[in-house]
Amino acid sequence: MKIILAKTAGFCFGVDKAIQKVNKALGAKNLYTYGPIIHNRQVVEEYEKKGVKVIDDIKQLDSVEKGTIIIRSHGVGKQEIAQIKNKKFDIIDGTCPYVKRIHKIVEQESKKGKTIIIVGNPKHPEVVGIMGWSSMDTIIIEDTKQVKKELFDRDKEYCLVAQTTFNYLKCKEIVNKLQKFEIRVMIYETICSATEERQLEAVEISKKATKMIVIGGRHSSNTQKLYQICKAQCENTYHIETVKDLVLNVFSDNDIIGITAGASTPKHIIEEVILNVRRTKL
Repeated sequence: MKIILAKTAGFCFGVDKAIQKVNKALGAKNLYTYGPIIHNRQVVEEYEKKGVKVIDDIKQLDSVEKGTIIIRSHGVGKQEIAQIKNKKFDIIDGTCPYVKRIHKIVEQESKKGKTIIIVGNPKHPEVVGIMGWSSMDTIIIEDTKQVKKELFDRDKEYCLVAQTTFNYLKCKEIVNKLQKFEIRVMIYETICSATEERQLEAVEISKKATKMIVIGGRHSSNTQKLYQICKAQCENTYHIETVKDLVLNVFSDNDIIGITAGASTPKHIIEEVILNVRRTKL
């Protein structure tokens, strides 16, 4: 049995920064996160044990004691920031720096009168947050099928950004199709470089592997994208959250096992999976 571990597996820069901010704030009276700090259930549960409560809606702040609220790594809209401040909560901003860059682009370009195009999942909290920084209309595109000429006006100007964790190759297809239309559009490359590297590495490893393991939260967008990418290259691809989801009897001594993990997956979970896969040789 051979195991190939992706060099890019595990916490990305933005997630690591958000985790550091929570760790630094531990012990503060009445500590909350606005939404799960990252899309990893195990990490969120560990923080809950340490007294960090998750707030899922602004209205919940009316029924809890005043304290400090940490903005999740996915970021939130401008109006939500204002509402939290108005309710007299202290704010620690755990927004990923790459997401914050998108917020600034969208805010500035929409003030110039440009319609904002977001390539991403309309239900993802990052995309919802990005929308909240636009003062103009917003068009969200998740698939090439949604790129239709009638959606766009030649007399308008557009600004395009992408969800940082969106599928890099899929985004290129959407942009290529959009560029065939005679419209004025400013395109910003906002998919995180770490996301792009992680996805491209996953393609290469899954081409070599007989079986592929993708570790990460069920609600993690970047982990889901990794699973889809790997599944396209390696039919025997398994998405697991922790070692408890691992079915060891599917592996054999002749397997080449590729392992990658989403940007919100802690190192100890990855190491535990590797250790248990290696034990199947004993």
